[in-house]
Amino acid sequence: MTAPTFAAVAGIALACALVVGAFGLLALRLLSRGSLVTQLIVVAFATVASVVSGTAAVASLMYLSTHDLTVFYSVVVVAGIVSLVMAAVLGRSLVRDNQYFRAAAVSIGRGESVTSPDRHTSTEFASLAGELAATADRLTESREREKRIETSRREIVAWISHDLRTPLAGIRAMAEALEDGMAPDPERYYVQIRGQVDRLSGMVDDLFELSKIHSGALQLTFERVALYDLISDTIADLAPVALAKSLDLRFEGERGLSLQADARELARAVGNLVMNAIQHSPAGSAIVVSATRHVDGRAVISVVDAAGGIPEQDLPRVFEAGWRASEPRTASAWGTGTGRSGGAGLGLAIVEGIVRAHAGQVTVTNVHNGCRFELLLPQHPLG
Repeated sequence: MTAPTFAAVAGIALACALVVGAFGLLALRLLSRGSLVTQLIVVAFATVASVVSGTAAVASLMYLSTHDLTVFYSVVVVAGIVSLVMAAVLGRSLVRDNQYFRAAAVSIGRGESVTSPDRHTSTEFASLAGELAATADRLTESREREKRIETSRREIVAWISHDLRTPLAGIRAMAEALEDGMAPDPERYYVQIRGQVDRLSGMVDDLFELSKIHSGALQLTFERVALYDLISDTIADLAPVALAKSLDLRFEGERGLSLQADARELARAVGNLVMNAIQHSPAGSAIVVSATRHVDGRAVISVVDAAGGIPEQDLPRVFEAGWRASEPRTASAWGTGTGRSGGAGLGLAIVEGIVRAHAGQVTVTNVHNGCRFELLLPQHPLG
């Protein structure tokens, strides 16, 4: 066969393919809102028809025997039917995957979990289904976290409002008594007013510190800090408060530990833990503050009290802003039975924020007749 004959064959095949393809595209356009199965069948039919029409046009010029043409058409029909059946099966599989993805999208929008089926049409779809399931889990966790944060914020506002009302009412009553000249001991009233103002100032400072932590505006100035000196200064500052409650506040552990930290913020975190222990420890008990080195090289500052344990269900929430225990501490640790729930619950949240800013970790565990709070701090948090 000469070159022009090849060119003619190619031209005939191209012309047939273009005609069939044009009809196929028109059919797809008309079926743009139809099912995926129908569209796949149209594509498969157009492909088979394109091959058959071109081959038939060329074969009619080459084959002299009618029998040969009949055999050719029979083979083409069988192959075409098989192709259409395969397209339909593939289309049904794709429709099934499409239904799953639609249902998954609806479930994600509702905040529900998504389970990926065992089988998919292709590896790509299986990977996409796995990503959707993981995304649904992350969104669910995010919603739960946001819900806890919002609940915590509402609790903080309610408890801060309550805690502010008491000192403000006391200051108002004493100021009115002084103004009316009804105060029997003005000097004592002045001292009490100053004490209430100091209490309010402390609450405002805690709120400001917590807002800096939550907004990421807490700026640390790192320097070499000797832990023994820092803890000793904290114990010395709070010793009068502990002595007034007949508490044995003391230091134990290593004295040569040091690390890179913000001395002021770290002292605040340790002070909050010690003050928390003082407020909730029964008279005559001990509060032990220690500094040791962890097996992984981190420094550990621990505060152990004898104020009774925290219910296990409350341990994960201890460091949430506004947290208050669902049950009181043990009766032996509390004569009043009020539990570790006083204040607006900001002190421990501030501790966690400061420790996290140092790339550290804070934990709490129940020990015999009390709790152990631990600050685990890396030697070089900036490294």
